Amino acid sequence: QTPNLDRLARDGIRFRRAYTSLPSCLPARASLLTGMSPWGHGVLQYAPMATGYRYEKPRMLTEAGYRTHAVGKMHFDSHGHGYESIVLEEAWRAVTPEGFKCDYRKWFEANHPDKDVDKTGLTYTDHRGGRAYPYDEALHPTYWTAQQAVDFLNGYEGDKPWFLKVSFQRPHPPFDPPKRLMDHYLSLDLPAAQVGNWAEGRYGSFTGSMEDTPTAPRGKYPASEIRSARAAYYAAITFVDEQIGRVLQALERRGELENTLVLFTSDHGDMMGDHHLWRKSYAYEGSARVPMIVRWPESLSSMAEARRGVVSGHLVELRDVLPTFLDAAGIERPAHMEGRSALDLARGDTKNWREILDLEHGRCYWDENAWVALTDGRHKYIYCTTTGDQQLFDTANDPYELRDLANVPGHTRAVAEWRARMVEHLAIRGEPGVKDGVLAVQQVSVKYGHKHPYAGASPA
Repeated sequence: QTPNLDRLARDGIRFRRAYTSLPSCLPARASLLTGMSPWGHGVLQYAPMATGYRYEKPRMLTEAGYRTHAVGKMHFDSHGHGYESIVLEEAWRAVTPEGFKCDYRKWFEANHPDKDVDKTGLTYTDHRGGRAYPYDEALHPTYWTAQQAVDFLNGYEGDKPWFLKVSFQRPHPPFDPPKRLMDHYLSLDLPAAQVGNWAEGRYGSFTGSMEDTPTAPRGKYPASEIRSARAAYYAAITFVDEQIGRVLQALERRGELENTLVLFTSDHGDMMGDHHLWRKSYAYEGSARVPMIVRWPESLSSMAEARRGVVSGHLVELRDVLPTFLDAAGIERPAHMEGRSALDLARGDTKNWREILDLEHGRCYWDENAWVALTDGRHKYIYCTTTGDQQLFDTANDPYELRDLANVPGHTRAVAEWRARMVEHLAIRGEPGVKDGVLAVQQVSVKYGHKHPYAGASPA
């Protein structure tokens, strides 16, 4: 239940085929940062973002004359990638060996020394539900993050236009929403986890209790535990929505709602028990498909004829976020940048829009979880790079991916066609992805692409 996000959707455009090509925190944020595909920015699995990119979202906007500020979870601290100021909520990192402590922890310890910031006992990869936030909601990191955004909006008096990034760590674990919201969702008839017939054989043997393995990426748990986790997850989402409402109210009080482009999205989803999987890094819809909403202001003259409240089925991805902001700000998009402005779709300009989107993720959690995928918005083809296994789903008619068509009679030709597309997609990389014109099985999952600065190549 997300009334504030619903409002943004009614006033803008909602993309029902939005994806994160690299569905885990760090590599997804490389796409947000650079406007590039996985191969374009070179982060191919859960690995650090580089600091050597020439074109980065905050740096480009700062250089164009914007006052740039970011609050919340960034996954970077010492290198701000061009933000003029950052207020961090990285409490999941606690205190690092180097002595780093985020701004939220510093604030909490200074203002509430009698309280334990980690009192729930939940870690930041813990999927258990039933453990509500024990203190006043104003102390919660989700509320605190919104408050930092509100404080910036209330206090900024500069002459420059501004760019504000508000990054909520939740609904990522820990699932610690206010009790009122958790109780609300527990009172509802919630949808159960969806498990495909193919998944039972793969992951159905990982049985037990979430109490024993709360951070496991695979687990067939009791229905009551799954329901509790999902209720807490929904509650965390609604709590984020409430805070987005507070930020929008501050924007309205400032009189700048109709002079501000608002874009909402996420770096990845969470499987939440679908196919007996938890956490992220998977090609399946629960992990790789994300929300994306763009609301444009009345002052944006190029959008004067655009219709509001539209739901688009075109394929968009996190690489499109930076070009969208560049478009709105009147900044020229670098010719090499692979993403495109989502405002084009809102304006009805669908010419040459992508028909196929690439997704991928290198090894994560276990050796076999390394894959590359392609989707046209109707079908999704997944190739497991370290095993050679493949899957094909008709996501238009089977949105929960319950039926794997890869070995179903009557779909042999479709599988072959998608496999040929994958060969074409990976051919530019050469070995170990493609060898002698066919897909190859990799002995070791590739971590960095050739354009990643850490791989010793020229930066993107």
